[in-house]
Amino acid sequence: RVTLLELMMVKVSDKNPVSSEEVNVFVRHADFLADCFQEKCGAVLKLTAAAATEDEEALVTIRLLDVLCEMTSNSSQLEHLQAFPGLLETAVDTLRLTHLAGKQAVNIFTATHAVTGQEEISHPAVGFKSHLIRLIGNLCYKNKENQDKV
Repeated sequence: RVTLLELMMVKVSDKNPVSSEEVNVFVRHADFLADCFQEKCGAVLKLTAAAATEDEEALVTIRLLDVLCEMTSNSSQLEHLQAFPGLLETAVDTLRLTHLAGKQAVNIFTATHAVTGQEEISHPAVGFKSHLIRLIGNLCYKNKENQDKV
């Protein structure tokens, strides 16, 4: 699933013009991806537990967020996702929960500069909060109703 989402990310972020048929396919996929993100967003919070390592559901959720960020950066899918029921609320709630989780345990959601030997420690969830903020910003872009919700 992660590989499929990475392939979708490449296609969505491709700067070449897309046909109207491809836009329709992206819009249908956007609905599915937004639904999946809403269902699975809590999986990333499990990564804060000390015993949790690379949870596949959490990795899928992180990639889902990446793809949604790219889709909302593209004007052809932006309006559709701005109107998607519950997506903005889910993103704001998840941001609030990740912020609290980061305060209560080791904060894996922001970059740390802890170095062991010569290598930097990197966690798949690093940058998750910034991507949530990007998604929220994109969903509020030129959309007064969403701006008022936030």
